[in-house]
Amino acid sequence: MAIEVGVQAPDFTLKANDGSDVTLSDFKGKHVVLYFYPKDMTPGCTTEACDFRDQHENFSELDAVILGISPDPIERHQKFIDKHGLPFLLLADEDHKVAEEYGVWTLKKNFGKEYMGIERSTFILDKDGKIAKEWRKVRVKGHVEEALTFVREHLS
Repeated sequence: MAIEVGVQAPDFTLKANDGSDVTLSDFKGKHVVLYFYPKDMTPGCTTEACDFRDQHENFSELDAVILGISPDPIERHQKFIDKHGLPFLLLADEDHKVAEEYGVWTLKKNFGKEYMGIERSTFILDKDGKIAKEWRKVRVKGHVEEALTFVREHLS
């Protein structure tokens, strides 16, 4: 199944930084901001996470839940959360199955090396669990505000 606007988001269960199992379908009835990012503690990912942190209250007021997903283990996620005061769950997709399902596990090139990794992407799900908006190859600057504006103008 192709991931595109209007389709039901693939359901999954992943471990969260707090040790709990988080299942996407448990959030039916709320908007979900699902953001995939490459790695905890790296500059772009830290900026993006802190931008989501800084807008967390605004998303909450719009009945939107933020979930971050990367291949990092939950222990690293917890360090990232502690270091930057992140008020939302980070989910560990260590075998990158969920990233593959969402089409964000891609061939990347960096400094002449090719490797598989997460393509920074955000999906906004409506209250029925359908994909309302997607951003791929996200540029961090201004992205969180753009996502918040989308939720505010199209879903609330």
